[in-house]
This record gives sequence, C-alpha cells and structure tokens, in this order.
Amino acid sequence: MGQVNGTDFLQLDATTVPRGHRASWLTDAIRKAIADGHLSSGMRLPATRALSQDLGIARGTVTEAFQRLTEEGLIVPNRGGGTVVAASVAVAEPPAREDDEHPHVVDLSTGLPDLTAFPRTAWLRAEREVLSRSTDKELGYADSQGAPELRYQLAKWLGRSRGVSVDPKQIVVTSGVTQALSLLAQVLRDRSSDRGTPTLAVEDPGAEGNRRLLGYWIDRVVPVPVDEHGLVVSELARIDPTAVMTTPAHQFPTGVALSPERRRELVAWAANGGLIIEDDYDAEYRYDRAPIRALHGLAPHSIAYTASLSKTLAPALRLGWLVAPPDLHDAVVTKKWATDLGSPVLPQLALAHLIRTGTLEKHLRTMRTRHRQRRDAAARAVARYLPDCTVEGIAAGLHILIGLPERFDDEDIARRAAERGIKIHPLSLHRATPGSPGLVIGYGAHPPERIDHAIRLLGQIITGSRQDR
Repeated sequence: MGQVNGTDFLQLDATTVPRGHRASWLTDAIRKAIADGHLSSGMRLPATRALSQDLGIARGTVTEAFQRLTEEGLIVPNRGGGTVVAASVAVAEPPAREDDEHPHVVDLSTGLPDLTAFPRTAWLRAEREVLSRSTDKELGYADSQGAPELRYQLAKWLGRSRGVSVDPKQIVVTSGVTQALSLLAQVLRDRSSDRGTPTLAVEDPGAEGNRRLLGYWIDRVVPVPVDEHGLVVSELARIDPTAVMTTPAHQFPTGVALSPERRRELVAWAANGGLIIEDDYDAEYRYDRAPIRALHGLAPHSIAYTASLSKTLAPALRLGWLVAPPDLHDAVVTKKWATDLGSPVLPQLALAHLIRTGTLEKHLRTMRTRHRQRRDAAARAVARYLPDCTVEGIAAGLHILIGLPERFDDEDIARRAAERGIKIHPLSLHRATPGSPGLVIGYGAHPPERIDHAIRLLGQIITGSRQDR
C-alpha cells in the first residue's frame, strides 16, 4: 500500500492560495487527483499533521478537507491507522461556474448549509436501492400530490421532529417552498372573484425574494412590522388581510422567534377566518435550546404549513412540502397537477429511503454540530472586529444579523464589501419600509477561518466608512 507525499506527488503549492480558501482548495486538489487516477484505490494519504507541515498550512485546514472527502465517500479511515482512498470511487469533474473568474469571492449573502457535506454516498446508495426495487408502476406517471412512500415517511418525521400531526394524504410534495407559496397565492387569487381581491400580509423586514414572488401573483402584498418578539400581530387588525405569511421558528432576516404570546394572538386572529402561511424556515438548526415546535399544531385548520430540504440537504434537490388547511387542499392539489403533473418521483423515493433508515436525522446531527461551530466563529469575529455593532439571530439558523449604528448606510457598505470580494446582503434589501441599517451574514457554507477573514475585512470597510463621514 503506497503513501503519498503532499508536496511531491500531488505537486501542491499552498502559497498562492489566500487564507480562508485553503480547505476548499485542498479538497478540490485531492478530489481531482482521485478522479484522474493519480490517487488510486487503497493508496494511503499522509497524516494530517505531516501534510499540514509539508504544505505549510494549519492542521485544522487539512482535517477539514479530509472530513469533507470522507463525507463524500472518497476516502476512508484505515483500520491499521491513517486514511486511504476508498475502493471503487469515481469522481466527475465539476462543471465551470460563473464565479470561477473570481474564485476568491466569499459569498455570505445566502443562508446556504455546508454543501460540501452533502451525503453523496448515502444519496447514491438510496438511489441504487430505489432503482433496484422500483416497480413499473412507480416509474410511470405518479400521483401529482407526491409519492405515497415519501408522504408516509414525511408524516412520521414531521410528527416527531416538528410536532406537526398530519395524515400523509394531507401532504403535497412541491418543488421547494417557492412552489408551495406560488400554489397558495394562486389559489387565494382564484377565490378573489367570490370574496374580493385578497390582501396578503408579510413580515417587514422579511425575505425579499418571497415578497417579490407573492407580489407576482397577488396585487396587494402589505408589510407588517417585526420587533424583538416577532410579527407584530396587532397590526393585522388595521390591515385586515386575507392571509399572513410568517417564519415563526426563526424569522428571516432578524432571527427572532415568534413569542408564545404572539403565537396565541396570531391563532386567535386566524380563528375569525384568516389564513396563516407558516414557512418553517431554518427550523432544523437550533443550537442553544430545544427546537421550537411548529405553529401548525395550534390551529391546523387555519394554517398552511410549508418547509423544504434547501437548508437540510441542498437547494438543488428542489424538494419541499405543503400541508394546506382542509378547505384549500383540493384546490392546491388541482393547481399542482395543472402546473407540472407532480414533482420528479425518483428523488422523492430516495429521500423517503433516507428518512426511513434514519440517515437524514444522522446527517442533521452532524450538520448541527458543524454549523454551530461556524455560528460561534461568526459571533467571535463580530465581537473582535465590529465591537460597535450588535449581533442578532444567533440562537438558530444559518445566518446572523449585524446591527449597524444608525449613521451608516448598509447598501454602501455592501457595495464596498463587494469591491473587496465579500458578498453580503444589506438589511435594507429585505425591508419594505425604511428602518435601522444592518448586514445579513450567511455563515453556513463557509469554514470558520474563512468567516473570520471575511468579517475582518468587513470591520476594515466599516472603519473606513466611519472615517469618511
């Protein structure tokens, strides 16, 4: 069994790679070496300490790269010690990306999970299992509401993880939360001929993309303020909306959870005929206390519940689900049928396999630990480099909100950051009405050293902005 010397055999040179990007660089280099045959099955890799010394980089960077490759199934721990290339691995070269021209841009603008940790091996195993036992009927046109096996597994999983008690027949599998919101908005709009033009209330600040999406289907989308207790429910009496959309478990972008008093107040409002659209955003990741149960259990006949795999596994899967109230269910199913005849079945069956075998929950436990470490790194970096700023929303999720002093222009800071290779969202992007400035920082997709590097640059930018005034 041969062993690799990192600097000689792989011809790696870390001196040209900026700090904060070296773990991804090393992961890509080893992955490529496996793909082109330079590293063959069974070949032993150097110890992390030795490789870090050879390359002149931190041992934690090497450990991070090895962990990613292990999770991809490309390398495995050797019983006799060390790490070896896995047997019978095949790696496809990744296609060129639009941002390859600027490989050192750090994108903190989106609340993505750590996509390098996607359980590729487990997913491939699930797909092989599904294909080996799929019947001819399952490979034909499926129920537009979703594969029965997935709806059955989802019903059990939602019951134990989110407190959502639902019959599988009530679940509609969608192409993410985006399609769930579109279906609901269209159903509400279709009813307008009988009940007048619908008004939809949305959180302010709230996800700018959702606000635009809902505004595409419904003419009257009205902002409702959010404070430290969540959605200000008392404002609904003034607006008198048909429905209100909320992210009660972890509000985007402020990170607050809807307080118990506001939850009861919102349910009382819906009892008079209103519809609550619950986007169970970031509910999987809660670090400092037990997860907050979904709002749906308090009023299932008044709440449309939706969630997806975008933060759990990957947005590219385009798998989500919607539990509509009984009076909207048939209309939603019909609208789903008319839209696409149903979501692709094979990914649904693969997901059902991951849930049934406990693989999804195991993956979530791993991701909670990893994302908590990244959350902690972001909070430490803000305290160190931005001492005059506040940090909100750290108890859960994949992003934090940095509150800026009132004199700052968050859009200007975001522009300056982009010029330095840091993509961030100004809080004002997610506001429908003016308010305090801030920066929304997505930390889930980046290792701690890169997060520290990016926030250090933000500190320099904000200091420079202060001096310009």
